[in-house]
Amino acid sequence: MKKIFSIIIFSALLITIFFTGNSFAVSLDSLKLETDKTTVKPGKNVKLTIKFGENLGAYTFDIAYDNNIFEYVSNEGGTANDLSNKVRVVYYSATGGVDTRSEMSIVFKAKENITTSNPTEFSITAEGLANGDGSVTYEDITVPIVKNVTVEPEYKDYELNLKYTGTIIKNEEKEMTVSYSSSMGRYYEHARLIAEAKTPEGANVKILAIDEDELKQDIIQGGWGDAQGYKIGGKDISQVLQVRGIFSEAGDYAITFKLIDRDSSDAVIAEKTFNIKVLEENTVEDDEIEEENKTEQEKNEVNQIQNQETPTELPKTGNNIYMPIIAIVAILISLYFIYKQKNKK
Repeated sequence: MKKIFSIIIFSALLITIFFTGNSFAVSLDSLKLETDKTTVKPGKNVKLTIKFGENLGAYTFDIAYDNNIFEYVSNEGGTANDLSNKVRVVYYSATGGVDTRSEMSIVFKAKENITTSNPTEFSITAEGLANGDGSVTYEDITVPIVKNVTVEPEYKDYELNLKYTGTIIKNEEKEMTVSYSSSMGRYYEHARLIAEAKTPEGANVKILAIDEDELKQDIIQGGWGDAQGYKIGGKDISQVLQVRGIFSEAGDYAITFKLIDRDSSDAVIAEKTFNIKVLEENTVEDDEIEEENKTEQEKNEVNQIQNQETPTELPKTGNNIYMPIIAIVAILISLYFIYKQKNKK
């Protein structure tokens, strides 16, 4: 019985040695994952490089990615198979360890239609890692190695504008438009439009807009829209507000419009100041009169020059050419008749 038990123990040891003695896997702690950029613009490529720290003759890497944001382009260092949300790259040296590699790379392209900021990540796992001749194998990488990147458009600043036509008279409502726009505006969850005014002494000003509830809002006193702000951002964004300005006194005003971010302690997103002259009554400004007079004077000068250069009637030069000829012909005719008379006598 003891002999049989000893044989069983010995056989178990042999089996253990057979399956494990030639493949003591070591950890590949030197492996690193790098990217050539951390922020990627839509339509642009990002390159991932996996540096092994050792020369490998065999490996299988799975590179996981967000297929809503990226698409696979190419790789170097193995045969790739795009599985939609990950790319599997397999490499095996068939030359007995001569064609080993110390790294591999893979390229992804950010999709063109992205208009928001998209933090995302690439992660890799691996198996079948071995040196050139297979004498050393490495532990599988089952805990993903992660690299963070952000896909973000090239944002353009928001532009603020205030427009109106004609002159502004004190205490008369003036139709105006206030707008902000951007060809590629950064996204804000809670933005808001506010205004500040510098006025002549003792004067006040209102910039009134009508909200969706048909209520008047004075942008200078309370800003525009919900107090918590509203979402803005994206491609070719533009908001135009029809407003009415009321200025209590004549003089010079400065209205400053600001877009602010409520989520960042009212940090200013965009800002612009507009200088406005308000008149006492509906008369033309002296400088405008001067400009009109100047324009009229220039027109008169141009007309005078044109009159000098372009006569109203063409000069009558024909008489100067034909009168001597007619005189000579008349003299010749007279001489002819005199000659005829003498011959008759």
